[in-house]
Amino acid sequence: MPLKRRGPLQLVQREVDELKKKVDQLVKDVKSQVGSTEEAFRRCQDLQLSAEKTLKTLQNLTKADELAPVGNYDQRKQEEERRLQEILERLNDLFLDLSPPGPSRQAGDVSKDKSRRDANEEEGSSSGDNNEEDSDDDEDEEEKKALKPPSQSDLRIYTVLSDFKGEEEGDLSVQTGEVVRIIRKTVDGWWLAQDSKGNRGVVPKTFLKFGSGVDEDDDDEDEDDDEDESEEVEAAAGEDVIGERDKSSVSNWSTVRKALNEVDATDVLSAMGAIPSGFRPSTLSKLLQEEGESYRASHFLKPQLSQFPLSFKDLLLNPDTGRVQARQVKTCVCFTLWSCRLIPTPGVGVQVLSRHVRMCAFDGSQVLSNIHTVRAAYNPKNPKTWSFSPRTSGLLPILMDGDCFLRCNSESPNLGILFELGVTFIRNSTGEKGELSCGWAFLKLYDETGSPLSNRTYELPVNGGTPYDKNVALETPISRGSPGGVFQQMLNSRRMPKLVIKLKSTNSRTRTQLSVLPDTLLHCLSCVHLLALHRQLLAEALLIDRVSMQNSDPMCSPILASFPVLLDQTDLLDALRSAWLEAENGMSKAQKRDLSYLKQEFTKVYLSSAYFLLHLSSLPTYCWADQNSEEQRARVIYTTLSSLKTSQQSSGHVGNADILFDSTHQHTAFDISQMTFDLLQGAR
Repeated sequence: MPLKRRGPLQLVQREVDELKKKVDQLVKDVKSQVGSTEEAFRRCQDLQLSAEKTLKTLQNLTKADELAPVGNYDQRKQEEERRLQEILERLNDLFLDLSPPGPSRQAGDVSKDKSRRDANEEEGSSSGDNNEEDSDDDEDEEEKKALKPPSQSDLRIYTVLSDFKGEEEGDLSVQTGEVVRIIRKTVDGWWLAQDSKGNRGVVPKTFLKFGSGVDEDDDDEDEDDDEDESEEVEAAAGEDVIGERDKSSVSNWSTVRKALNEVDATDVLSAMGAIPSGFRPSTLSKLLQEEGESYRASHFLKPQLSQFPLSFKDLLLNPDTGRVQARQVKTCVCFTLWSCRLIPTPGVGVQVLSRHVRMCAFDGSQVLSNIHTVRAAYNPKNPKTWSFSPRTSGLLPILMDGDCFLRCNSESPNLGILFELGVTFIRNSTGEKGELSCGWAFLKLYDETGSPLSNRTYELPVNGGTPYDKNVALETPISRGSPGGVFQQMLNSRRMPKLVIKLKSTNSRTRTQLSVLPDTLLHCLSCVHLLALHRQLLAEALLIDRVSMQNSDPMCSPILASFPVLLDQTDLLDALRSAWLEAENGMSKAQKRDLSYLKQEFTKVYLSSAYFLLHLSSLPTYCWADQNSEEQRARVIYTTLSSLKTSQQSSGHVGNADILFDSTHQHTAFDISQMTFDLLQGAR
């Protein structure tokens, strides 16, 4: 009978068991002094490399790799990761104990070593006898220390001399005066350190000073210590080296690191008690601010180039109808943000400028789509309850509209929607502005069997910390682990922070419009028809109107050049939506079905509304959560559109180019990029 094949997770479990046995044997040999220290040091290095390799293999495993279904797969995988982390912790501590001793370890004899070096420089070889006596004294001291082992933690304590902000995966952000514990010293000068919060990462050794305090009188001694430590590390060349930068890591992990470790106003407010427990600096806001346009809707609206030059992967035309070819993606869902309940509020000294939810496609490790933001409404009498899509008499602003869609072509079985609840605040005392995460929720779009979720209402628990933290609770009156019967647990669950959303279906027209959009996009449902028209104009310009498929010359098209900007300035997109709705109300049914007529009218409406407003000199710069700027922009947009409507009605022409030369409206200085679509810059 053939042997039963083992799955990848089972093989990793066997490797972890073997590693644990080898580590236990190594610790036993070191304690009983079996073999030389050099041999034990080499064995420790080999085990470290094996453990890190096994951990990397385990992290890359997915449930789809298994040969047969595995129950509680995620739980088993997390258990093996925990075991490997514990093994690495033991090996790191053992590595330090087995490392060759250097001057930095003789914490109490720094001045003595310095005076000895000075004497050697003055007397030369005549000090050999004294050195022998000193070495005898050192041997006596080592015998005494063998009876009473020194505190290794005291010998590894260093003080940060200057601020260092980690920029890549594995870096540890530290600030001046902070005390850290060195776990491992390496040849390349990037030392593995641990701060007071338990965060670990590499720090340049030039930013560190031995001891728990910075003393100006001991600067010279520390410089000598650093020189000796450098010589010690260089002598150990060829040993285990860490701190190499993995350029193939997740692109947004460096920003997440800074969001987790960076010390800013939020730490001060937390110390003052103005921030509830579980609040953190906003992770998704950091991505929007520091990664440029990589996570904005305008970036994902661009057509994606294929592997063949100047052709497109996600933009095709149907030769029979002349319309954009529909593309079906793995995930296309529509959902509505309903409400947030029992969300803690910041304390005194902080003024909240905006309550909102930032959302994106997420697979547990990286952001897979643009980050879309919906602002929440609330009642001052009940600030812990947020609501979305409030009833209005006219069009609901896109910023307040909780009806959204997600298109994503990721094959990840853990694909879902990440919701980060946030507040933009300003400190009353300093006027400093910032953004906090009030918690996060995650809706996994597929169950364990790979089937999509059904269309219904879901109540998602809101977790504290960041999306990369685990088991961090928000400030609540009842803890999650409180005892009690089933009835008591039901009552407690109603007192936990929740985000309520609803998955829903749409009509056939909206589904058709969604099918022509980019493969990856998350945005407001009320803008689907505008996005579909833009997509049609884009396809015709790139696939029909070009001289040839090898031609990449810039094209004159104000719509294609400026439309993506509107997705980042939602009030201008609101203006276009309002103007187009008014134009559609005046069309007949036949005109609405005529694609060529729709394109012609859309171009006129666009030029006489959004494009006109975009380059208006009186329009203030778009600024997030700035009430004065938002009110001024609203007044300028409303006044300008009313004036344009009046002039168009009197002239009888919609979208007449003469309005661009109207002296009553001043525009910014003209730039050719305002009317030019560059294929090489406008494609992904």
